This record gives sequence, C-alpha cells and structure tokens, in this order.
Amino acid sequence: MPTLLWFRRDLRLHDLPAALDAAAADGDVLACYVLDPRLKASAGARRLQYLYDALRELRDGLDGRLLVTRGKPETRIPALANKIGATAVHVSADFSPFGVRRDDAVREALGDVALEATGSPYLVSPGRVTKNDGTPYKVFTPYYSAWREHGWRGPAKSGPKTATWLDPADVGGGVDIPDGTTELELPAGEAAARKAWKSFVDKKIEDYADARNRPDVDGVSRMSAHLKFGTIHPRTMAADLGAGKGAQAYLRELAFRDFYADVLYQWPRSAWWNWNESFDRIEVDEDDDAKKRFETWKAGRTGFPIVDAGMRQLSETGFMHNRVRMIVASFLVKDLHLPWQWGARWFLDQLVDGDMASNQHGWQWAAGCGTDAAPYFRVFNPTTQGAKFDPDEVYIRRWVPEFATDDYPEPMVDHSAERNEALSRYNAIR
Repeated sequence: MPTLLWFRRDLRLHDLPAALDAAAADGDVLACYVLDPRLKASAGARRLQYLYDALRELRDGLDGRLLVTRGKPETRIPALANKIGATAVHVSADFSPFGVRRDDAVREALGDVALEATGSPYLVSPGRVTKNDGTPYKVFTPYYSAWREHGWRGPAKSGPKTATWLDPADVGGGVDIPDGTTELELPAGEAAARKAWKSFVDKKIEDYADARNRPDVDGVSRMSAHLKFGTIHPRTMAADLGAGKGAQAYLRELAFRDFYADVLYQWPRSAWWNWNESFDRIEVDEDDDAKKRFETWKAGRTGFPIVDAGMRQLSETGFMHNRVRMIVASFLVKDLHLPWQWGARWFLDQLVDGDMASNQHGWQWAAGCGTDAAPYFRVFNPTTQGAKFDPDEVYIRRWVPEFATDDYPEPMVDHSAERNEALSRYNAIR
C-alpha cells in the first residue's frame, strides 16, 4: 500500500530513518514538502533561500519526484494521504513547540492514518535524557555526562533509493519551488553539507578546541545551517569524531545543541519568556530612546569595534561567529539594557542558521535568565574581548573598514557605567 514521506527538517537522502521506514513499507512512496505560510512569515529571507535551494537539490536527487505543495499541513497532508490511499505518513520527529502543535493537529486530521515519527534532528532526542527521578536536567554539565552515557545509534547504512517513488504529476496539487530573494554566502543542500563536513574534519578539527573562539581565523565548521535544515544528520558527523581534543570539543557543541532542544521541549514557554521567571521582574528599557539604541546596535554603529564587526557580518552574510554572538548579546542586554527578545528576534530574521532552541537559549545565557546562564555579574567587556580573541584586529578591520578613522563613531555608552547599572538592576531582583 502507498505511504507518504513528509520532509521537514531533514532535507537529505542519506541517513534518513523516516525514508527507510517508508521504503520498507513495501509500497509506493510519495515524497512531499509543505510550504507552510506560517513558517514563511516567521523566517528571514536567508533561511527561506536556504530552504528553497535545498528543496531543489532534494527534488533533483529524487529525479524530480518530490511534490512541493502550499498550505497548512493539517489540511494538505491528510488531503495527499487520502489522494494516494496512504496507509501511513512517515516523518522525522519535531520537538519544537510549533512542531509539536502542528503534528498534533495533523495527527488528529489524519484520523485512522498513522503519523509515524522515526528519528529526529538530534543525536539524542529531547526527553530521552533525564535525571534518575525522571525530571529534566537544568544544568548542562550533568546533562552532558548522562547524554554521553545514553549514547546514540550510528548512521543508517543506506539511503532510500530502494523506494518506488510516485510521480508528483500523477498526484497533482504541486507548486513551483520559489526562487527566493537573496544569495547565500555558502551553498545550501546535502552535497554542500557533506563536502563542508569532510573538509572541516580533514583540515580543521585538530585545532578546533582553541580556534573556535577566534573570529579572526577560519577555525569553525560552518555546519550550523546544514544542521538546522537537516541536510546532514549529527549522527553522520559524530561518527567521524575521534578522541582528540578538537573532536571532543566539537562533540560537546553537538551536545549543547541537544541540551537546548531538550530545554525548549520541556519548557516551551522559554521560547520567548525568561526560563528563570524571576527575571520577569528585571527592569529593561523599551522607550523611544531604547528603540534608537537598538537600531544603532543593528547597524553596527555602536563605537565598539568587535560589536560592530559582528553586527555587520550578520547583516551582510547571515552568519556571525559564536564568540561574537555572545559579545553582541551581552552588549545589548547589559550595556544597552534592552530586552533579550529584541536581539533574539533580529537574529532569527537575519541568520541562515536561525534555530529556535539554540538561538533563544543562547540569548538567555547571555542575559542571565536561562539554564546554565552566565552569572548575573558576568558582563562582557567588548574592548577586552576584542583584544583577547581578535588581537591583531583582523576580524574588526574586515567588517569595519573605517575603524580607526574619523568616520568611525565614538562609543555610544560608557561600558563601566553601564556595567554598574546592569548589576544594580540584577541585584534588585535577587
């Protein structure tokens, strides 16, 4: 009997358990992707561009046999299942708050047709690693130990080529994949992901533990967007990580990705509200002057070179080095006293790799209101951070060409004074 394979955050043909399950059902398979207008409305132009480029590559890998349709999944998926007489709909599990609500609605609309979830975008799916009493971890270090002990399966050994794919033209209801409105700094899709990963493992992994903090050197993998869209699975990557210092540092970053996904799954409110609810009482600035300061920060005209370099890299490329993400986030919430949600929303609009769990909880770490948050008294000094991690000003001069000229603005705030103000506001809610 026919089955439906619904692609979401798994735009690849290798190491895809949901596709293997669909192929193993001993019937024809219709591969589909639903362009949900709600996701389009919440995604920036670069994320949409990555999505469209990856969909085109996926369609080509299936010899054109990918049906792309538009509408709400709770309407389109049951309609397609009914059209082909599907006995099941196969997906990779989605644990985001939006994904859980969407899948519950689709499951209800499908009625007797099963929504079969196999695998997920993570090494260890949210909810799998808990304390002995079954409660979720709130601190990364013990989570990491339990995560390693739990372990994960190796990559699936084959792709879904054994399936008999239904021709979308015979089903109908498809739409063209949009062209998008921008260009990406790096190519999208599975082939690009696998090539980039191999290059990183061959050339950079050995030095990663130290180089990952240096925005002035090419020492990171740039795999975050590929992981966001599932054009490569972290299992595929973990299988290449040995016992070396750099490899283990990278594995720890994959664990952080799983941890933040687990936190968001366990506390869905934390997508836009403080995980530590005591921070709901903290004083933040939201008046017209605050909005002007926010625009200055977005434009990379703060007068703090490492901050401005990061913000300009973001606006020009849709990427920002992780160390610099922490610096610019600390500056927004602790020097400018603006809500972390403002910065998080801007990042989601600009980043190719914008991921709800990692982005929101990275921002809350910087703001001091999340799990494993930076202590409230830790306020990044953007000047000393720049001197430490970009000592020769290579990164700064790349993105701020007018640095050290009369055209570069004076610092918009006195860091020392604003640090004291931030500590005063934090002490008021202790």
